[in-house]
Amino acid sequence: MSANDRPAAGQPPTATYESAFLKACRREPVPHTPVWFMRQAGRSLPEYLKVREGIPMLESCTRPELVAEITLQPVRRHDVDAAVFFSDIVVPLKAIGVDLDIKPGVGPVVEKPIRTRADLAQLRDLTPDDVSYVTDAIKLLTAELGETPLIGFAGAPFTLASYLVEGGPSKNHEHTKALMYGDPQLWADLLDRLAEITSAFLKVQIEAGASAVQLFDSWVGALAPADYRRSVMPASAKVFESVAGYGVPRIHFGVGTGELLGLMGEAGADVVGVDWRVPLDEAARRVGPGKALQGNLDPAVLFSSTEAVEEKTREVLDAAAGLEGHIFNLGHGVLPAMDPDALTRLVDHVHTVTAR
Repeated sequence: MSANDRPAAGQPPTATYESAFLKACRREPVPHTPVWFMRQAGRSLPEYLKVREGIPMLESCTRPELVAEITLQPVRRHDVDAAVFFSDIVVPLKAIGVDLDIKPGVGPVVEKPIRTRADLAQLRDLTPDDVSYVTDAIKLLTAELGETPLIGFAGAPFTLASYLVEGGPSKNHEHTKALMYGDPQLWADLLDRLAEITSAFLKVQIEAGASAVQLFDSWVGALAPADYRRSVMPASAKVFESVAGYGVPRIHFGVGTGELLGLMGEAGADVVGVDWRVPLDEAARRVGPGKALQGNLDPAVLFSSTEAVEEKTREVLDAAAGLEGHIFNLGHGVLPAMDPDALTRLVDHVHTVTAR
């Protein structure tokens, strides 16, 4: 546990430690199935759009008071069981001086993509001073959140590498795969350096008070299992191992990763996130024992009727009935056009029907 969570010797556990979310991560009995949503703090909320108006994305991530407010908004509105730190996966890269920006409607765009060994010079070590605003924001948040846990997060080495090598979002990852297959040593060195940066970023968040961390590997579903095991898993495993000593639950999530679920758990996660393409009971079979699962309602379902949402939610909960631990989430992030009230109703519904 982080310092905020670990019970002192001879002392009763803290309220955060005893939360439904952290209990589910530890595969312990829960009073109800905990719920949180990826991208729950964001464009679906009118209050978010109001406070972010006129402020570029990366700048908003460096303002502690703004970060705290945005992180708290969905907790207040939806009564979710965990807050997720408002940031972006490219924040640590920007913090060490990589020339990049998040362009509206496009995503992260890198001015000088990494294609050669000389290009690795862009990636120096990350220090806590580089992201002091993260520490400040998390301290503000933990003071406000009380018994609600805060989830820290970072981008996984493969996904960060994909942005850096492609120069931005990519459909086919042709430059990324060309480097991975054509210069495996440079690729390994790139991912190892990103693993160091990612580890440092997660440590800052945990030491500031985050109760759990999630590693997002958004693009890794583009790989075959053999390529993942050989060319990606060592770096992800290094990240998970680097924070193992803190005792905080470690969550691993990727999109389109049904064929990789077992390997993603093997990389060192305590909780494996599952997108909507694989039922949770089948996901549990692929991941194997000893892991909690997170997921996995299709986000698009939220645009349907309340009855349809409840029916599809029941399918998810039924598939999760035999799991060692389950955290209810969407199979990917909240979509910008989603009705916030639909999310609030979903949280209440899951809490109600799973109450023990």
